[in-house]
Amino acid sequence: MTNPLLQDWTTPFGLPPFAEIDDADFAPAFETALARAKSRVAEIAADPSPPDFANTIGALERAERDLDRVAGVFFNLAGADSNDTRQALQRELAPKLSAHASEVTMNRDLFARIEAVWQVRDSAGLGDEERRVLKLYRRMFRRAGAELQGAAYDRLKSVKDRLAVLGTSFTQNLLADERGWHMELSEDDLKGLPGFVMDAARAAGAERGLKGPAVTLSRSLIVPFLQFSPRRDLRRRAHVAWAARGANGGESDNRAIAAEILALREERAHLLGYPDFAHFKLETEMAGTPERVRDLLMAVWEPARTQALRDAARLEEMLHEDGINGRLEPWDWRYYAEKRRAGEHDLNEAELKPYFQLERMVEAAFDCAGRLFGLSFHKLEADLYHPDCRAWEVRRDGRHMAVFIADYFARGSKRSGAWCSSFRRQHGLDGGQRPMVVNVCNFAKPSPGQPALLSFDDARTLFHEFGHALHVMLSDVIYPMVSGTAVARDFVELPSQLFEHWLEVPQVLEKHARHAETGAPMPDALRERVLAATTYDQVFATVEYTASALVDLAFHSGDAPADPMARQAELLAGLDMPHAIGMRHATPHFAHVFSGDGYSSGYYSYMWSEVMDADAFAAFEEAGDAFDPALAESLARNILSRGGTAEAEDLYTAFRGRLPGVEALLKGRGLAA
Repeated sequence: MTNPLLQDWTTPFGLPPFAEIDDADFAPAFETALARAKSRVAEIAADPSPPDFANTIGALERAERDLDRVAGVFFNLAGADSNDTRQALQRELAPKLSAHASEVTMNRDLFARIEAVWQVRDSAGLGDEERRVLKLYRRMFRRAGAELQGAAYDRLKSVKDRLAVLGTSFTQNLLADERGWHMELSEDDLKGLPGFVMDAARAAGAERGLKGPAVTLSRSLIVPFLQFSPRRDLRRRAHVAWAARGANGGESDNRAIAAEILALREERAHLLGYPDFAHFKLETEMAGTPERVRDLLMAVWEPARTQALRDAARLEEMLHEDGINGRLEPWDWRYYAEKRRAGEHDLNEAELKPYFQLERMVEAAFDCAGRLFGLSFHKLEADLYHPDCRAWEVRRDGRHMAVFIADYFARGSKRSGAWCSSFRRQHGLDGGQRPMVVNVCNFAKPSPGQPALLSFDDARTLFHEFGHALHVMLSDVIYPMVSGTAVARDFVELPSQLFEHWLEVPQVLEKHARHAETGAPMPDALRERVLAATTYDQVFATVEYTASALVDLAFHSGDAPADPMARQAELLAGLDMPHAIGMRHATPHFAHVFSGDGYSSGYYSYMWSEVMDADAFAAFEEAGDAFDPALAESLARNILSRGGTAEAEDLYTAFRGRLPGVEALLKGRGLAA
């Protein structure tokens, strides 16, 4: 039998032949693809001809195509539709893939060739993108340790291999805790909940094989339960379980793993000559230094905390008015904030949610992409990796641009959160290829025959992840190294957070926010109340997020803490964290930071990008048209199509003419003086 992962795919647009792929195909496919990659890299390193861009950098850009293709399928499935076989293979692959990456980026012969090309870059006739890719390769090899010698060289390889294993374990432990907990409910326990929460709880119970409804640790279910359940005892049980993920003892406990990860990251930074991991990590980001990150976070923390204490006092009064003595607790905040929102803004989530039907919000995102960038979306009938998935061909001016796959509903096999990923990146080498991008979310799946209804925050998440997808779809570069979202971590959230703004454009809501049962548009008065409340409880969101970002930064600045939980408690006490607000991601379930290096020392990047997205959308507001054609064309040309072909500061300045200040962010979060 031939392995479908290693064959040419004759499916529409080269989609992976999911129906033909068996889990047993992955291990041999990785083995073959890794062998091919190693052979090609060895040939480049041993090439007797003088080093030049084509036979060194260009060759490296092509060397791992088979491996990229197999990994693109496997890791997307491992995140969105995991099972025991895939998890076991993940654990087995982590050290192998890490070792391979180290063998490549720490290869002294390869680095010598890259350095030789670098030395003659000014006379080699390289284009701007080629010079950029050369610079990034040289930087990547130096930061990987290619210049180290002896014991330091060997130790760094071991450290990176161990970190890969730990990151995989952290992720799988978190998934195990999320999958393993549920709270069964009786029909009486559902009293007081809006219909959409009842439906979601019943669907969750059915998915777990229970006789009745249940609350799980899926954010799209537990958050509205905490918002609406009048049962304080049940809210407490749910919140305690939500906050305890990764810290329940036993095999799935992540606390010791987090401590080891932090220690190894510190050692890695020292081996490379940096004072700590934060300085190492931030060297290549827009922020540049831990000091600049902390300055931004504290500029937001102080006004947010002050307002949060005022809000907490009012919510505690409401708690006491309900006859409950004592302090406002973390399992109370969302419930009383929702009651306050309903009173002050005359908003009822049950009244609002039918206007944010999933299908309508997908149409809204597509419509905005069409009006801004000329994209059109055409349904594809194809076998995908799960029955919940669907796909579209994306075109512009009749030209194929991408395949877009959407996987929106929560399930036990999917890790929590929402993300954008690619099965295939865009590039222009050897005839080029267009991308294949996927958005994965965890929205509550409706009961059979019922429409999927989103909260306003869910709809914002859909737009956010679609903004990432646009960054991938519109990419127009030659080299994979700089394709799509291959940009600085504190710049990558700009396109996603910027696209969120179009959800709030009145004409978008007028057209697409239509009642799921009647099809009637959202009444003008309700739409105005929704928009007036967009900054409501932003203080809560700002405090829980900023606390997480400050803890992440502190963990990686200076000496690594031997006991991260004690250090977390110390840091929160030093910030005088409001009692009734917790970190958005406490250490044992802080997957952004501990599942891999992506957001380590970099969780701040959402806020760094928000400084830019607030300022960028202000350009459209200043133009008086959210769909201003000239600005949309400039956004596509200077940012969305450019990938990482230039420094982030230069890309943003090309669009806006300058770098932004923090004022627009504070205004957008309702924190401006």
